[in-house]
Amino acid sequence: MSQQNNSQNSEEPQPPQRSGWEALKQHVIDHKVEVAIWATRVFTVLFTFGYFIPLFGYPYNAYYKALMSNAASSALRLHQRVPRVTLSREFLSLLLLEDSCHYLFYSLIFLSVTPVTLVLLPVFMFALLHSASYSLTLLDTLGQNSWWGARLLISLVEFQSRNILRLVAFTEIFLLPFTIVLIFLGRAGLLTPFIYYHFLTLRYSSRRNPYNRMMFHELRLLLESTASKPGTPSLLRNILLSAVAFTSRLAPPSPQAQ
Repeated sequence: MSQQNNSQNSEEPQPPQRSGWEALKQHVIDHKVEVAIWATRVFTVLFTFGYFIPLFGYPYNAYYKALMSNAASSALRLHQRVPRVTLSREFLSLLLLEDSCHYLFYSLIFLSVTPVTLVLLPVFMFALLHSASYSLTLLDTLGQNSWWGARLLISLVEFQSRNILRLVAFTEIFLLPFTIVLIFLGRAGLLTPFIYYHFLTLRYSSRRNPYNRMMFHELRLLLESTASKPGTPSLLRNILLSAVAFTSRLAPPSPQAQ
C-alpha cells in the first residue's frame, strides 16, 4: 500500500520551469526601479552616440537628452539611497554626501550651457559602466549561456572599470579651468565656474568614489616633479608651485572612506 502511495506521489506533475523570458519579465516586475535606472543609463549611452553620429535628428537635441537621461538616472538612484524626504539641515547634509546627488547637480549645471563635447564624457562613461554591470544581471535571468557576445563586451567594459573611473575623475578636474575658457568663448555664464567648483568639492569629498582625490594627488605629484627638474625655467617652476599651493588651499578635507 505504501509503495502504491509512493508511486502515486512520484507521478504527481511538477510545476513547469519558467522560461528565460518569463524569468526576465518577473525580474522586471520585482525590480522596477533598478530596471528603470538601467533603462535611463542605456538611453544616456544611445543619446551620446546620437550626438557624435547624428543619424536621427539634430545632434544638439541628443546632447541635452543625454544630460536629462543622466539626471533621471541620478534622481532614481538618489531615491533608492535616501527614500525618506524631510525638510531639515541633516537631510540636506545626507543628500549632498550621495554620488547620485552630485551627478544630478552636474547635469543641471550643463543643461544651461551651450553643448560642449567634453561634458558628455563622464556622463557616458558612468552610464556605460553601470548599465553594463546590470545588463549582466538581466542576462543571467535569461540563462547562464545566453547572449555570449554581449557577455564578452560587458566583461571588457568591467575589466577596464578602473581606467574608466580614472578618466572620469581627470575629466571632472579638467572641466573646472575649461569652464573659465567657456566664459570667454561666450558659451557659459559667469557663475558656471563657481557652481562647478562646488560640484568638484563634492566629488573630492565622496565617501564611495576616491578616484577624484587620487587624480588630484597624482596631478600634484606630477606638477611638483616637473617643477623640481633642473631644466625647468624658474618662471614655469614658480607658476607650477603656485598652482599647486592655490589648489591645495581650495581642497576640502578628505572624508573617511566607506
